Amino acid sequence: MSAAERIPLAVVGDQAPLVTGADPVSEPGGVGGAGTEVVGFLRDLVDQLRAGDAYGQFERLPDERMLAPFVLTREERRAIPVDGDVQPATESRLRSFYQAVSAGIEKASGEVTSYVLDLSHEGFGRVVVFTGRLVALSDVLRDAHRFGFDSLDQLRERGERLVEQAGRAIETYPEVARDDG
Repeated sequence: MSAAERIPLAVVGDQAPLVTGADPVSEPGGVGGAGTEVVGFLRDLVDQLRAGDAYGQFERLPDERMLAPFVLTREERRAIPVDGDVQPATESRLRSFYQAVSAGIEKASGEVTSYVLDLSHEGFGRVVVFTGRLVALSDVLRDAHRFGFDSLDQLRERGERLVEQAGRAIETYPEVARDDG
């Protein structure tokens, strides 16, 4: 399927479609190569996507198909214009990704987390994940118009790395993360 034949995958609640694009799952080479398991961070991400599915549109989709919108080739990313607002589908993917990171931090630490995503129309912004009074993770966003990963393995690695970074901060400052006060 060519980039010109982009079709929306599905809608999450009242949000815009999660993806428009080729189906890298069924194309030669697949999204993350054959055998990429949907466990760990990828499982958290799929759970977040399914949790936002108020109308049950994702029930029939396999996990790999739900993750396909997060995988973009370099050519597909280059073809995305950066001169307008960030597309609602891209912002939805960003939010889902950081919701999954936040959920992963909760699982790893046992502490309740929340995140704030501040994104300008120009594609610049910041994501901050809090637990208690601790900023467990702060990530700068640049070129959000082109948010995506080369493979599912790269997506998994990035998510797991962010969860690990936040886990180290929580281990270093447990009294601040607990916020018993």
